[in-house]
Amino acid sequence: MVASDLFCLLGIRRSGRRCPGLSVNANRKKEVILFACVLLQVLGDVSSQPQQQSPCPTSCECFEVSRTVKCEKKNLHVVPQNIPPYVQNLSISGNNISTLNGAFTQQPLSELSNLDFSDNHLQELGSNVFSFLPSLTSLDLSNNDLGKMSNLSFQGAGSGIIPLKELKLGSSFNNELLISMLARAFVIGAPSKLEKLELAGNDILFLPQGMFSPLPNLKHLDLSNNSLTSLSAYIFKDLGHLETLDLSNNSLKRLRNATSFDLIGEQNLLINLNNNSWDCDCMIEDFASWLKETKLVKDASSLVCDLPENMMGRAIVDLNIAELKCQEPDDNTSLQTSYVFLGIVLALIGVIFLLVLYLNRKGIKKGIYNIRDACRDHMEGYHYRYEINADPRLTNVSINSDV
Repeated sequence: MVASDLFCLLGIRRSGRRCPGLSVNANRKKEVILFACVLLQVLGDVSSQPQQQSPCPTSCECFEVSRTVKCEKKNLHVVPQNIPPYVQNLSISGNNISTLNGAFTQQPLSELSNLDFSDNHLQELGSNVFSFLPSLTSLDLSNNDLGKMSNLSFQGAGSGIIPLKELKLGSSFNNELLISMLARAFVIGAPSKLEKLELAGNDILFLPQGMFSPLPNLKHLDLSNNSLTSLSAYIFKDLGHLETLDLSNNSLKRLRNATSFDLIGEQNLLINLNNNSWDCDCMIEDFASWLKETKLVKDASSLVCDLPENMMGRAIVDLNIAELKCQEPDDNTSLQTSYVFLGIVLALIGVIFLLVLYLNRKGIKKGIYNIRDACRDHMEGYHYRYEINADPRLTNVSINSDV
């Protein structure tokens, strides 16, 4: 009743309706006024209290509503501390952070799902770097200078796995060995939930066998703008959910076991093979036959021969199998090769012979001395007999001594 009387007292009533009792009961009126004063005091105290906000690093911008923190292009050398725990989207791109070793150990961010660490001149990725980010699903490490990567870089806490679904490593390798390090990291601490992997622009020369086997849920694989020259479809045999495979802008001359693509991935698998250096000799026959039948290759009719010269610019799907010939080696070239090989073999035999002589030099020297002494004794015997035969007196003495 006091609350309703208060509304009437403040004039908050329906039109045409009176407030009964207020003019009659003075005590009631006092109670209503007292209640109003208390209510206003409480509301004033609440509104005057400062709202507590999570701290934001000075080099970052924090947006609590969108759960986003941006620390971009601040010339940072380390990951900022005191990042708000509510963050779900964290961007630390465009800085100079060269290594990630325990960067998130002191400040585990349990809700972080998207981490952008691109354009940072990052050179090293240590062990268990992301193990304190249990909700991490998207990681962007593109445009860095990675030269070293731990086998445990993607392993979660307690030998668990990170729920990573997207990994961007485009233009981030600074040496050809990093692809092997990445393959070992996948095998030992595989982010098995990974669905999208970007490895474009890394000058990759080869793909280690079994590299993608620990990633059975992979759907999108980007290997474009690398230096792959030859590839076997078997390396993708464990990717049963693959939907897109980008192999464009490489140096592929041929694709071995191409028919195996029909057995992997989804039925709507799409393969991009544009802008490669196809060598249209007899070794490409199986690939050409498969290309004419398959529907998996994007713009198959745009794939053209780069070698040999008489085939340059010809569409592979239009080739006649009878035209695909391997160039026979020149006889003189073969002969020269044989001579070179023979010379190498003879030189190797000579080196081995000299090595054997060197190792047995003491025994050989001793044998030579023994032969010399034997020859000298033999020659002295001949010399003695010659002197006896040449002097008659010595001959008679010798005969008498024999008698």
